[in-house]
Amino acid sequence: MSTELQVELQTEVDRRRNFAIISHPDAGKTTLTEKLLLYGGAIHQAGAVKARRAQRHATSDWMEMEQQRGISITSTVLQFDYKGCQINLLDTPGHQDFSEDTYRTLAAADNAVMLIDAAKGLEPQTRKLFEVCRMRGLPIFTFVNKLDRPGREPLELMDEIEQELGLQTYVANWPIGMGDRFKGVFERRSRQIHLFERSAHGQREAIDTVIDLGNPGIEDLLEQDLYYQFKDDLELLEGLGSDLDLEQVHTGKMTPMFFGSAMTNFGVEPFLNAFLDYALKPSPHASSQGEISPIYPEFSGFVFKLQANMDPKHRDRVAFVRVCSGRFEKDMAVNHARTGKTVRLSRPQKLFAQDRAVIEEAYPGDVIGLNNPGVFAIGDTIYVGQKLEYEGIPCFSPELFAYLRNPNPSKFKQFRKGVSELQEEGAVQIMYSADEAKRDPILAAVGQLQFEVVQFRLQSEYGVETLLEPLPYTVARWVVDGWEALDKVGRLFNTVTVKDSWNRPVLLFRNEWNLNQIQADHPKLHLNAIAPVVSGREPASL
Repeated sequence: MSTELQVELQTEVDRRRNFAIISHPDAGKTTLTEKLLLYGGAIHQAGAVKARRAQRHATSDWMEMEQQRGISITSTVLQFDYKGCQINLLDTPGHQDFSEDTYRTLAAADNAVMLIDAAKGLEPQTRKLFEVCRMRGLPIFTFVNKLDRPGREPLELMDEIEQELGLQTYVANWPIGMGDRFKGVFERRSRQIHLFERSAHGQREAIDTVIDLGNPGIEDLLEQDLYYQFKDDLELLEGLGSDLDLEQVHTGKMTPMFFGSAMTNFGVEPFLNAFLDYALKPSPHASSQGEISPIYPEFSGFVFKLQANMDPKHRDRVAFVRVCSGRFEKDMAVNHARTGKTVRLSRPQKLFAQDRAVIEEAYPGDVIGLNNPGVFAIGDTIYVGQKLEYEGIPCFSPELFAYLRNPNPSKFKQFRKGVSELQEEGAVQIMYSADEAKRDPILAAVGQLQFEVVQFRLQSEYGVETLLEPLPYTVARWVVDGWEALDKVGRLFNTVTVKDSWNRPVLLFRNEWNLNQIQADHPKLHLNAIAPVVSGREPASL
C-alpha cells in the first residue's frame, strides 16, 4: 500500500463515528435523533414525532405509515458532519415487532447509544437489544432522557444498570434538578456547568450558559436548595463514582452515562461532544480471511439492509452497504462473494433518511446506498482483490404466521412483485406450504405490526389489497440437514412442514410442548431456531 493511501485511509477513519440508537418504544429515540441532527447542522428545525399537521415530520421517520402513527418502523441512515467528524447515525425502529431489523442494523454499527426514559428505567425491549449489543461487543453510551419530567433518582437508575445489565457506569454529566426544575447539567471532564434556557417546543438549539465549577456566580443562578443538592451529589460522585476507562468502554464493559432532555435540548450538545471523543472509531471486522482492518488497502463491505420504494416515484430498491475497508469510488467494479460475479457500482448514494445524493467516494465506517436490481441479498459481501466474506446476518424464529391472500386475480403481477421485493428487504419472512397445491405465501413475523406494515405497503406502494388468514402456529424451527434428514424420519405428528424463500425445510409447531415432543421422539432430527445465513460466513457469536 502506498504511504499516501495509508495516510488518507487513517485520516478518514480517525474522523468517522458510526452508531445506532437502541431503546424501548416511547423513550424518545426519534426525538433524540432529530436533536442530534439539529446540533450537527444537518437540519435547521427539529420536527416533533407526534406532529400537528402544520408541523414538519421527523426526518428519520420518512415512511407514510410512520408519519401517520408517530412511530419508527424502519431503519434509516443519517450522515452528517459535526466539528470535523463525519457521523453515520443508524436510526433503528424502537417497536419490538421490528427487532430483527434492529439486529441487522447493529451488525453495521461500531457503537450503540442506549436511550432510557428517566421515569421508567430499563424496559423489556431495551434489555433485549442490549443483549444483542453485548453479543457483538459494542461500546454502549447511555443517555437518560426526559429529565424535564418527574423521574427516578439518577443514582437509582445507575444502580439498576449495574445490577441488571452487569455494566459498570461512569457519570459523564450530572443533572441539576428534575422535572420543571431541570436547569442543566454538570460536565465532569470540563468541570463546567451548562445551564439551559428552553426554546419554543425545543425546535432550535437551547441557549446554553457555561460556568466553571468554582465560579461564585453559580449561587446567584441556581435556587439555594438546588445548589446545595448539587453540591451533595457531586461530593458523593467524586467519592464513590468510577473513573473513566476507555478500554472498558470500548469492550462494552463500562457505559458512560449522560442525563438530559431531548425534547427541550438540555444536555444534547454536551453528550454529542463527549461521544465524539469517547466513541470507538471504525474497527476491524471478522471475515473468512481473518480480521480485516479498516485501513486494509482494498475496498470491502457488506449489505446489512435492503429497502424497496424509498422513492415511490421511481419504484427503486436500495441496498445499504457498510464500508469495512479501503476507499470506495464511484463506478468501481467489485466482486460479489455469493455469486462470483463482477458488479459495477455506478450510482452510489449518500443517505439521509429518504433523501439521497450521488457520492464520489466513501471510507470505512460510512454507509452507502446502492441501486439493487435484484443482485444483492442481506449479508452479501462485496470486495476488490483477494476473496473474502464477512459474517452473514441470520433470520430468527418468527412467532406469528398467516396466509396472505390476493382476492383480485387481475392484480396478480403486482401482488407477486410486491411480495418478492418486501421479502428481499426482510420486512417479514415469507414461507410457502410444502404442498404444491397451496401457492399463497405464508407471512412469518415476530409481531402483528409487521403484518400490518406489509399489507399497508402492498396497498400504498403496489396498489394491491390483501387478506390475511391467521395460522395456529407459534414456533418455527429450521431442519439443520435439509430435506434429506426430514425424509429419513418419515411422518411427523403435531407439526406442519413449510419451506422458506430459499427452499429450506421449516417445521411449524403450535407450541413449545409440541416441539419438545418431536425432539424427544426423533433425537437424530436436528432443529435450529435460527435460519442458516443465505450469504456470508455463519456468525461465530450465535
